[in-house]
Amino acid sequence: MKKLSILGSTGSIGVSTLEIVAAHPDRFEVVALTAGNNLELLRQQIERFRPQLAVVLTEASAKTLRQTLSGGKTEILHGVPGLIAAATATETEMVVAAIVGAAGLVPTAAAISAGKDVALANKETLVTAGHLIMGMVREKGNRLYPVDSEHSAVFQSLQGHRAEDVKRIILTASGGPFFNLPPVRLAQVSIADALNHPNWSMGQKITIDSATMMNKGLEVIEARWLFDIPGEKIAVNIHPQSIIHSMVEYVDGCVMAQLGVPDMKAPIAYALTYPERVSTGVKPLDLTTLSGLTFFAPDNSRFPALRLAYRALLDGESMPAVLNAANEVAVEAFLEGKIPFTAISRAIESTMDVHQPHVLSSIEEVLSVDRWARDKTREMLSLSRF
Repeated sequence: MKKLSILGSTGSIGVSTLEIVAAHPDRFEVVALTAGNNLELLRQQIERFRPQLAVVLTEASAKTLRQTLSGGKTEILHGVPGLIAAATATETEMVVAAIVGAAGLVPTAAAISAGKDVALANKETLVTAGHLIMGMVREKGNRLYPVDSEHSAVFQSLQGHRAEDVKRIILTASGGPFFNLPPVRLAQVSIADALNHPNWSMGQKITIDSATMMNKGLEVIEARWLFDIPGEKIAVNIHPQSIIHSMVEYVDGCVMAQLGVPDMKAPIAYALTYPERVSTGVKPLDLTTLSGLTFFAPDNSRFPALRLAYRALLDGESMPAVLNAANEVAVEAFLEGKIPFTAISRAIESTMDVHQPHVLSSIEEVLSVDRWARDKTREMLSLSRF
């Protein structure tokens, strides 16, 4: 029985993970759960899975949660120390890192440092601190399993093949809700429009990232570290049907791809049980019902965020951390109605333009650059009209 700590249990990845756990009670035990503001859902999860530990953001939330629980022996902690405790719990064998954004970096790094295997859904961990994290993985000898559908597809398509035979990785992207919208109309799209993803059900932040294509840009940077491959060998194809989740092209001209209906439970389960496979309840893919699979090159005039991600990867060092932090601030401003959709990428680029990349030698230095980029982006948003 594999014992799990799930960081971000009330988000879409966390909920899907617990569905898999519930379907296979003989295979998994939940040691710890962590959540943000959804205390009611966390309470329900605690009541059902009876973890040893649950973690919330604030002391006030911890007090409220204790008052609403109907008995049990779950310890309630809060804040970053609580997250670290959940990520490093003695009994935990695998940590599911599903916290959204750079907030997931510290507990994920703590889990790796403690020798835990990690099912990684928090792409920002590798975007902001890729060389540090992969160095820790090599030092500790633990395993990092990708949960993002694209990286899981690449991981699966690499099985049984030599790394030196890889010509390039091809990440697929749905194109989001604005794939066919003329670029001149993007400035007028509403928050509701941007949150209306055609294929996937996700949290607000990642849905906006999908609409701007920043999500794919972050995945390019993550793939560089996960698979130890340079950015120039990582391509992106728009694939509106979201059936092929990504591909690997080999030097002999062959392309290996992983296909399936858009459902995150499949890649989550593969990360949890690798090298085995278990039933997930995911609807089987019936190829006879498909009208066609199409692919397009990304349009940089429509999706400048993807260009910025490649720029950050090329600049290297601290620039990807700046890209990520600026994006989080800009997306938050858009969701609050403070800036138009097209200003997200412009705000990110403005912050990148005033940053001088430098080597990051520790997680603390990554966090320092993250704070600088957030402050700089907020300053620019307050002084400028994007």
